[in-house]
Amino acid sequence: MIVCDHASNAIPRRLGDLGLTPDCLNYHIAYDIGAQGIADRLAELLDMPAVISGYSRLVIDINRPVDDFTSVREISDGHIVPGNRNLSEADRRTRVEELFLPYHEAVERVMSARKTAAQNAQAEAPVVISVHSCTDEMRGAKRPWHIGVLYNRDERLARAVIDCLRDQNPDLCIGDNKPYSGKDAYGYTIERHALPFGIPNVLFEVRQDLIGDAAGQADYAEILGRALKTVLADPAQFTLHRG
Repeated sequence: MIVCDHASNAIPRRLGDLGLTPDCLNYHIAYDIGAQGIADRLAELLDMPAVISGYSRLVIDINRPVDDFTSVREISDGHIVPGNRNLSEADRRTRVEELFLPYHEAVERVMSARKTAAQNAQAEAPVVISVHSCTDEMRGAKRPWHIGVLYNRDERLARAVIDCLRDQNPDLCIGDNKPYSGKDAYGYTIERHALPFGIPNVLFEVRQDLIGDAAGQADYAEILGRALKTVLADPAQFTLHRG
């Protein structure tokens, strides 16, 4: 299955614009630019279900634990978020109950259905593919990676995809746990739905300057889809991680 945690920059109507300008809401602090276009196309190419987030991570970040300071940010990449300051416990709980929990419940429903499908196909496990995007520059340093492939303690699927992407696309720079490490403690969706159960998983970070329009999103979905089709043709990828 495919998950896209930061697909949207939408804000619930009753929260207005969180006190932010339209420019801020169209910036990477609000969502992963281009990620939904890739996730939607991958779902078609691979005939996989996808769970797509519907609201901005500035409202609540569904890829963070709810008790983490990054769950509802008062400041993001130097931008103050007025609508997130001095939240009452009731306001915070409403965001958890109306946005965070429904997303993860949807992932669990799809995961349960995929587990059943895997068992019927005499495979041990489904796979989880998480789609994100990253900026082309961080703190003044240019990022050379066209695609970053992230993983935590279960490296099997990611390692195979990295090798395949490099073989199929020698002109691209493929990041091995870059531009940040998948072993950092901020990939909640994978940590909750895949790692505890040994389910194969991989997280992609595609550079936003490459996928700012539909054509770029289609191109990179094709690149990822081609590699994933090759790797997932191996039944060994559908086994539980025993480590």
